[in-house]
Amino acid sequence: MIDILVYLFENYQDFSARPKTRTLKRRLSAVGFEDENITATLRWLDGLRVAPPVELAGDPRSRRVYLTEERCKLGVDCLGFIAFLEAADVLTPALRELVVEGAMLLEDEPVPLAQFKIIVLMILWSREQPLEPLIVAELLDDGERLFH
Repeated sequence: MIDILVYLFENYQDFSARPKTRTLKRRLSAVGFEDENITATLRWLDGLRVAPPVELAGDPRSRRVYLTEERCKLGVDCLGFIAFLEAADVLTPALRELVVEGAMLLEDEPVPLAQFKIIVLMILWSREQPLEPLIVAELLDDGERLFH
């Protein structure tokens, strides 16, 4: 899933400019991605586009309490990165919930920070959120090299 998401971001900078699902599925298959992974990834992306995040009302001083399974799955690095993005006003509470939900779908436990950053980037990309260049650079930094 992560490889497909990176490929899509690299090749379709504007989320709304990406081809329709059927065409995109053929293109991804031609590039060499497996049909099962393509279907799961595109279903996830289509779900992001269809389901608008519900803005959560509440006191700005309130805190999100993570379930035990969320803490185990996300690990310290991902939870810390969520806190960083919230403090930088990149993630709203509604977008945070989409990020957590997306990360919970990954197989690894805990989710590697590099993969988590791609989930965050894809959610922000699919929502066409304006991003500062430094935030994009941070999201693309996998700790070893920059994706491009």
